Amino acid sequence: MTESVAPAIAVDELRALLDGGQEYALVDVRESGVTAAQGSILLAVSIPLSVLELKVGALVPRRDTPVVVYDGGDAELAGRGAARLRALGYTDVRVLDGGLAAWAAAGHKVHSGGDHVIGQAFGEWIEEVYQTPHISVPDFLSRRAAGEDIVLLDSRPIGEFRDHSLPGGTSIPGAELVYRAAEAVSSPDTLVVVNCAGRTRSILGAQVLINAGLPNRVVSLEGGTQSWVLEGHELDHGETSSVAPPTGAALEAARESAVRFGERFGIEHIDAAALAAFGKDDTRSLYVLDVRTPEEFEAGHLPGSLSAPSWDVAPWVFRHVGTHHSRVVLVDNDGVRAAVAASWIAQIGWAQVFVLDRALEGVDLETGPVPRPVLDPPSGGFETVTAQELDGAPADTRLVLDVAPSPEYRTGHVPGARFAIRARLAASAAELPGTGPVVLTSSDGVLARYAAADLAAATDRPVRVLDGGTAAWRAAGLPVETDRAEWLHAPEDVVASGWRESDPEDRKAGFRRYLSWELGLVAELAQDDTVPFEKFA
Repeated sequence: MTESVAPAIAVDELRALLDGGQEYALVDVRESGVTAAQGSILLAVSIPLSVLELKVGALVPRRDTPVVVYDGGDAELAGRGAARLRALGYTDVRVLDGGLAAWAAAGHKVHSGGDHVIGQAFGEWIEEVYQTPHISVPDFLSRRAAGEDIVLLDSRPIGEFRDHSLPGGTSIPGAELVYRAAEAVSSPDTLVVVNCAGRTRSILGAQVLINAGLPNRVVSLEGGTQSWVLEGHELDHGETSSVAPPTGAALEAARESAVRFGERFGIEHIDAAALAAFGKDDTRSLYVLDVRTPEEFEAGHLPGSLSAPSWDVAPWVFRHVGTHHSRVVLVDNDGVRAAVAASWIAQIGWAQVFVLDRALEGVDLETGPVPRPVLDPPSGGFETVTAQELDGAPADTRLVLDVAPSPEYRTGHVPGARFAIRARLAASAAELPGTGPVVLTSSDGVLARYAAADLAAATDRPVRVLDGGTAAWRAAGLPVETDRAEWLHAPEDVVASGWRESDPEDRKAGFRRYLSWELGLVAELAQDDTVPFEKFA
């Protein structure tokens, strides 16, 4: 399909679409850092044009889904994104007339501070409506010093926990908190403190244990590891403390909790026949998500399902489901974690959610990871070079551009490579230094191929792709550069974070800004009439 101009949709038409109850996807195609700085529409999904083909296939799987694309207001980026979606086979694509600027001018709320504000806003809303109890870092330390019986549970996945954690903490992320809590908490008199890096997952983790009926007093740790640092305390690094899956009485307690979740939040259960019927319905989008750990998924999963660990799918459902009012079927081995994750999706109001009963029974399971679909990978307009060939070429005869995410670029890149943003590359073609070949690389070389196709159409210079990307360069035993960075484009592909600051005072300033922003989100929600959250008695 050739690219063509997409029709426009007016702000009032979009507002009606958001209220209509039918499926739609609202896509923000700006870079994440730009979205955070300029603001966004609450119900939008961030799919930057730079990575559109890598993400949209999984996020918006049905090609006739109504898709509205927007940018800051000049429509240049949105127009390119819409044209690309139409070329990828999406048949109902429109561009928001006037973009975000027109949305704001019409009096609608614009949310700043992140590329997916709705996730953090949901956490703050939960604390507000359910009055989730919390404890400050000084109070926590005082109680622990006094010898109180306290269990500290970190609601982040083990990778984040290993990077940094609070002394004495244990990683039990997402719905695993309900699944494994009875293995970690042996006495009903124990004070259970739930933390994360900031506020959102601390609040949700504490509230989910309260919803599960854990007999203990459960509180969230205000500000998590960020407040810990701001209070002048040191973090642990490299820790791996976790809790084993439940057995015996602990497993029975988890199953009883799942029943309570189902009753309280009206979770619908379906069987394999109903799932098969959903799969045949080409008028509705269907997402089948396995909420167990990635390791469990790879050991054996339902054919057609995708891995979406509970800590990632709730409240970050937009990372896996780009279509509002779609059907989401959650899968696990015994229904516990699926019921917990379903309760969050029901409260967010993002999609119609179901739990598949006996999901893994009587089925020939598939093993291994399942990659997300990559749409229309380009193969022409450029050549490929091996790591050895690139290493052997004189540095002054070629230009290397790295289109990987900027944090990956910072951690190590081909010596002399410059960071570039794929969506801005064609516009920069005439300004590129030198006259020789341009070599594109990325983490694994996939995104580099899309960038090379864009650049080849905008320049007469030879364009090449490092076969296998920077990973192949490393695998060949070649050195990477970590102490120098050159920026063809500003690293606006990521949201600013205190965690990325190397200076301790800059890091603390970033933490203060972030926590202050989170605390203001409930007030911002009060100004937005599109909030889909639902409170359950």
